[in-house]
Amino acid sequence: MHLLLAAPTAFTLEALKQVRNPHDFKWYAIPLLAIAVYIYSVELERGRFDIVAAGLAVLFADAFNEMVNALVLHFAHTAALWTETGPTAYQFTVGLNLDSVFLFAIGGIAFAKLLPPDRAQRILGMPNRFALALGLSLVSVGVEELLRAAGVFHWHYWWWNALSFPVIVVFGYLWFYMYAAYVFDAPPRRRAIALGGLGAVNVAMILVFGVVLGWLP
Repeated sequence: MHLLLAAPTAFTLEALKQVRNPHDFKWYAIPLLAIAVYIYSVELERGRFDIVAAGLAVLFADAFNEMVNALVLHFAHTAALWTETGPTAYQFTVGLNLDSVFLFAIGGIAFAKLLPPDRAQRILGMPNRFALALGLSLVSVGVEELLRAAGVFHWHYWWWNALSFPVIVVFGYLWFYMYAAYVFDAPPRRRAIALGGLGAVNVAMILVFGVVLGWLP
């Protein structure tokens, strides 16, 4: 039973019409896939498994957040924390389209390539991993503001909105990049455990909440 009885917002209904609708597929998804595959293959060729792992870490972290976001809509019924609308190559959930997937897949690689080899180096007086993660998180929330102004990205709740942007910075992005930095710096065994652990959690959530229960709109 839904915790709230309010009707879904108009943008929620718009997004729901697109969720996993094969008729919305756009062919530009194929070159985007080719670009992402090329970027990862270059790093694999160079033997930079740390960079590849960091890229996957951001992608896995976003997948986890997106499922939590979909569950918020399922239980609240009114809206998710964030909702994406407008033309897209494919809409996975109300808050995630295929275009965004490629953004996160490549964004994690870019973040890893920005990390200084010296972990002790400081940026603006802060540990460089944290400084870069915070900077990219602020940029990411800024992009969300631009998308919101364009009418294709939506917030609904007062505690997850423009006036509460520190919450979005921390829980929407900062932990992505800090997790990616940890994976990047970790020795191979610990890296595999950290990445595989979140990957396993994501698969379990998809199977339980998506396939079995159908709670991931």
